[in-house]
Amino acid sequence: MKKTTEKIRVALGERSYDISIGSNILDRLGDNLKSFGLSPRIAIISNPKVYPLYGKRVSDSIKNAGFNAITVTIPDGEEYKDLLWIQHIYDELLKAKLDRSSALIALGGGVVGDITGFAASTYMRGISYIQVPTTLLAQVDSSVGGKTGVNHKLGKNMIGTFWQPKLVWIDVATLKTLPLRELRAGLAEVIKYGVIWDEKLFDFLELNRNKILSLDRDSLVHIIKRSCEIKAEVVSKDERESGLRAILNYGHTIGHAIETVTGYKRYLHGEAVAIGMCLEARLSTMLKFIDNNKVVRIKSLIESYGLPSEMPAGIDIKNILSSIQLDKKAIAGELKFILPERIGNVKIYKGLNKKVLKEMLRS
Repeated sequence: MKKTTEKIRVALGERSYDISIGSNILDRLGDNLKSFGLSPRIAIISNPKVYPLYGKRVSDSIKNAGFNAITVTIPDGEEYKDLLWIQHIYDELLKAKLDRSSALIALGGGVVGDITGFAASTYMRGISYIQVPTTLLAQVDSSVGGKTGVNHKLGKNMIGTFWQPKLVWIDVATLKTLPLRELRAGLAEVIKYGVIWDEKLFDFLELNRNKILSLDRDSLVHIIKRSCEIKAEVVSKDERESGLRAILNYGHTIGHAIETVTGYKRYLHGEAVAIGMCLEARLSTMLKFIDNNKVVRIKSLIESYGLPSEMPAGIDIKNILSSIQLDKKAIAGELKFILPERIGNVKIYKGLNKKVLKEMLRS
């Protein structure tokens, strides 16, 4: 029986591309690259955790389709998403003589996807790349939308580009090997979509927690597809974050600051975003944009999936504030926060009084 896939189109004119979602579809990837007019030389970028699990299937699929694939691995972890490992990728691509018609395949989670996209956008002034995300967080968020980047010691994703992939190929079966902690971290981004855009998705997450955490295929496909639909719609309307796309940063202003001050080692990205969502919702109540009972509902859902919801003890609030000031979304020192008004709708709020922010963080 032929394996079926769900398709979502990210409409960006000549940069448009498909997101394909299915189960056990990795072996069909190669055939889906033939229409892109690529050079036979392709590089798979992955890490030592993911490649032993899925690398052979992807590599065989690509080779069976007539491509010559090399593999470049980088260490697993957010702390390795930096210019040092970008240099390593460039070295390997040049040694293998990849040309301007070559492509990179990002096989892994958000770190692999971000660094591969950045390498693709800058190697020979830009080559094609394909996202094959293997974590829930990457499947619902970082693989879609064309944001690429690496970290600087002073801030997350401070060095990056907008560079859209040619294809996003999502195989939900890869989640079977994903550690529970990482699955939960990915669900933070799904919860985000419910808060910013779709109360029905939020309701589904409340009612189907056990199915989702037990990796029920239909439930996973539903939440991944709906998340990708929301992101595709937002990105299609605002590719480079001049307005609407900023709502995708709900929970990220404080979340990124937490990641930065803890050296990217204490929290997974989704865990930091979960804390950020709770704190930014609390900030919204202080500004009287949202009823407290809705904030309690957001926090309860986050906690029900085993995610953190409070600012960790022992973190200096001054360091958090300094990191927020360096956030790339701040303009001329003016802070921008995405604050919920109800489940399914948020507002972009600029010019926050720093005293209010300090008060919220210290509470």
